[in-house]
Amino acid sequence: MGYKGFLGVGAIILTFIAFYPYIRGILRGRIKPHVLSWVIWAITTFVVFLAQLADNGGAGAWPIGVSGVITGYVAIAAFLKRSDTAVTKADWAFFSMAALALPFWYFTADPLWAVVILTTVDVLGFGPTFRKAYFLPFEEHLTFFALFTVRNGIAMMALEHYSLTTLLFPGVTGIACLGLIAMVLYRRRKLKAIVNLESISTRPPIPRP
Repeated sequence: MGYKGFLGVGAIILTFIAFYPYIRGILRGRIKPHVLSWVIWAITTFVVFLAQLADNGGAGAWPIGVSGVITGYVAIAAFLKRSDTAVTKADWAFFSMAALALPFWYFTADPLWAVVILTTVDVLGFGPTFRKAYFLPFEEHLTFFALFTVRNGIAMMALEHYSLTTLLFPGVTGIACLGLIAMVLYRRRKLKAIVNLESISTRPPIPRP
């Protein structure tokens, strides 16, 4: 096994490292992911894995396939633990766009179009999570998304054939993870500032000597 294979195995190990605390947090009720997002991600990730294999992605495709399987488990665990199952009209809009886009990959003989369509669907899958994380930023596990960004970088280096077909999905989803992290950090800091201001305004005045 060459260095590409070692990078692929390393990316798979990093995938398990990222998922383990996230799944544990779901089972313990500390992390409440949006179920609809994870259903979309499970489908798109595994299908992209198949498209990467068709374009000779090699070892770099392995972590994507593993992620697809584990992501499906996360969606099931989130549903069974009654995580965030509240679905708004906006969430249904994201899901509907994803569902409408999925069949198109089947009718394209070129794996590139499959990946373009499914990457678009995957990004749409971030919609419900972005909405939820904006209002409840402390319910997301940022280390998970940070590790996934690094994992995607390693997976891209492990690819045995560099093309838009093999690079698009991990590159775009990595950028989406970075965007989610930035937004959650901003919202956490803003909410903490609001809480601090409220605590100061309700504090009793200090008596003068």
